[in-house]
Amino acid sequence: QVQLVESGGGLVQAGGSLRLSCTASGRTFSSYAMAWFRQALGKEREFVAAISWSGSGTLSADSVKGRFTISRDNAKNTVYLQMNSLKPEDTAVYACAAGRLTTTPSTYYYWGQGTQVTVSS
Repeated sequence: QVQLVESGGGLVQAGGSLRLSCTASGRTFSSYAMAWFRQALGKEREFVAAISWSGSGTLSADSVKGRFTISRDNAKNTVYLQMNSLKPEDTAVYACAAGRLTTTPSTYYYWGQGTQVTVSS
């Protein structure tokens, strides 16, 4: 069993930056690929970025390429999402997930509760 807790969300102006963190409990964190998904009000859940268990492979959505960077520290059981050049359309609840390295939510077994990111124009 893996429990995930996100932090780092908040309110930021357009063009600003935030770094989200997701800390996992359990000894098997390094066995899983990790991902960030987001869901804006009234919209479907959307893939943002994912990273392999070793950190050697990453995936990212076209909408965030060049602006968001995913990384992980297995010694700290933590995955990060560095978000730069934020836009109002990035406003959403961001949740981390543990599972297989894909862009599909159904392949992730464990989910955090999410953290709100609001970008003002």
